[in-house]
Amino acid sequence: MNQTRTVRLSILSVALFMLSACGPPIGVTRVTPEDSYQQATRTALSDGHVGNETITVLRRHNLDGLYQSDPVTALRQLNGIAVRDGRRDILFALAEATHAWAKTLEDTAATPGQINRPDAYLQSAIYAYLYLLGPGSEPAPSPYDSRFRDACELYNRSLDQAFRSHDGDQLKFAAGRRPLLQSSVPVRLAPSQLARLFGVLEGFYAADDYEVFGFTTRNRSPGLGMPVIGMTKKTEQTPNGGAMPITAFLRIEGNLADIAAGRGQAVMELYSSYDDHSVMVNGQTVPLQTDLSAPLAYRLNDASLWNAGLWDFLDGHNAKRNMLFIQPYERGRIPVVLVHGTGSSPVWWAEMVNTLRHDPVIRQRYQFWFYEYSSNLPVPSSGAFLRETLTEMVNRLDPKHTDPALEQMVVIGHSQGGLLTHLTAIDPGDQLWRSVSDKPFESIETDPEIKMGLRRGLFFKPLPFVKRVVFISTPHRGSFLTKDWVRALARDVLTLPLSLVTKSSENFKQLYSQLKVPGSLRDQAPTSVDGMSADSPVMKTVARLPLAPGITGHSIIAVLPGQDIKTGNDGVVEYSSAHIDGMESEKVVRSGHSAQGHPETIEEVRRILLRHLPRQPAE
Repeated sequence: MNQTRTVRLSILSVALFMLSACGPPIGVTRVTPEDSYQQATRTALSDGHVGNETITVLRRHNLDGLYQSDPVTALRQLNGIAVRDGRRDILFALAEATHAWAKTLEDTAATPGQINRPDAYLQSAIYAYLYLLGPGSEPAPSPYDSRFRDACELYNRSLDQAFRSHDGDQLKFAAGRRPLLQSSVPVRLAPSQLARLFGVLEGFYAADDYEVFGFTTRNRSPGLGMPVIGMTKKTEQTPNGGAMPITAFLRIEGNLADIAAGRGQAVMELYSSYDDHSVMVNGQTVPLQTDLSAPLAYRLNDASLWNAGLWDFLDGHNAKRNMLFIQPYERGRIPVVLVHGTGSSPVWWAEMVNTLRHDPVIRQRYQFWFYEYSSNLPVPSSGAFLRETLTEMVNRLDPKHTDPALEQMVVIGHSQGGLLTHLTAIDPGDQLWRSVSDKPFESIETDPEIKMGLRRGLFFKPLPFVKRVVFISTPHRGSFLTKDWVRALARDVLTLPLSLVTKSSENFKQLYSQLKVPGSLRDQAPTSVDGMSADSPVMKTVARLPLAPGITGHSIIAVLPGQDIKTGNDGVVEYSSAHIDGMESEKVVRSGHSAQGHPETIEEVRRILLRHLPRQPAE
């Protein structure tokens, strides 16, 4: 009997053990903080697998297994449940599960009745929008809920893929009816403030498609919407083309039941990131996601722009002088004109502009223009070209002079560009001429073209629309590097414009015999290096002249770390040369000569620009 009982107990134990082995083991395993975080934040955005919250919803409705084997059927069933069930967590699960499924699709639907990849992403964006902002019996999700943050990204990233052109590169914002899993939705384009710019916009690219390099920071602001690079044509308002930061926002009208019944619609709205920071949805303010750095980097991703400055300096046959726009001209924005230095180019201002545009006030109130020129010409000649180019641009953009913002222009110059900037803001009368000659100008005998150049470079009025100037590392009294041998070497190496090359040395000898200029500056056609010499009588006179009434000046002076300020230099320009009297402010930055990208320089320019704005009535 005992033996039989023992056998039976053994058989029962084996059977129970086998039955228990069929069930899942339960327990915990210790993990690292990094692994714990990855498990907690796993979503369809990271690795294509849905997260725990979505699995919970699928399991609750007994759809987790079906989703693995037949995701289309599972999503359609869950969509039907969501139409009847007002819980928001179902909408989130639909948004994430649809996004994960969309990653597995082709751009073109395989069979009739199915939807393609872009339409699946559109469906995911609609679910995410309704979870975040749609009406319902449950309150809106808390911003402390991880699903809230994930839903924002699901919405933004799904939009990124939902409006791709056939080649998958450009974005295509087109109206029309788009198929969904169980219905369809009409998409229309809403009128927007960008409508006035549609004539110059010629292409749209998703900013998130590009990794930005070359800037110390990528300026993005969080929110809803897809950051877009809007490429502009070359027009009168954008002479060089450009790239605008835009945010695409898809507004959903109606709830899920309305869409299923054919009553809902989607409205695509485009906003300029210069102006618009948020939109109103159902009475609440929703911030827009922006990316200001990607469009700027996209526009400047051109080797010819980076190399232009040095080659223009060395080879002056095709002397350039034009204004480079990175955004279309818009009324009401004050121009900030940036003038580069010797052998440089407009792109050297990129770090400053990228940082300044992150400030919402500056972004809304200012527009940045880059002056491009061949920096090997004599400084008075380049100054004349700058004045003429600015005057021509203002008259072209605002021929009736009805835009008051254009009359508040700020000009900022670095190094030689600061000398040119100075020549927009003074009224020299005949003092520049008297610095080089005791004879009346009209009595001078020389080649007519040379004489005309002298008149343009030495006799002028300050520009009436320039109201503030900023000098950065500017050699007002010359650079200690421009010694005689350096200037001689420059004459041997530089290729001057044909207008000067065709003038024989006899022309200049005849001219110089009538002028009181140092021997080191005689005999040959002058260059910009001569103009930055401490021997230049013209620049010595310019340094002494006050700014014209109504124009405010600021100095930003670089001095190398460790040097005494008063006796120090930036490697090219001494403090004593960069300092001039009569400035509203002077800021010393511990930096080398290329200080325009230094954080302290940029912050000082930001302060100056904010100060330049007209005071509001409340102030």
